Amino acid sequence: MRYVPSPIKMRYSFIYSATANPSGRMQYHKIIPGKSKVRITRTEFIEAFNTLEILALKPIQEKNSPVFQLEFYV
Repeated sequence: MRYVPSPIKMRYSFIYSATANPSGRMQYHKIIPGKSKVRITRTEFIEAFNTLEILALKPIQEKNSPVFQLEFYV
């Protein structure tokens, strides 16, 4: 999946992130841009993904990694 950046500046309040740590275990975060990064549960991440109005998705690609990682902006 290719990431194509938007030429238009977006206004968003939060970024939700699902990334893998070096051992392959997933970690979920809620980020307030420029202020804080708080670790959240998988359930909270899934609930946010399913209920919030998502403005954009950004896949996080790492070479030779079978893990699907992403960020979404709300």
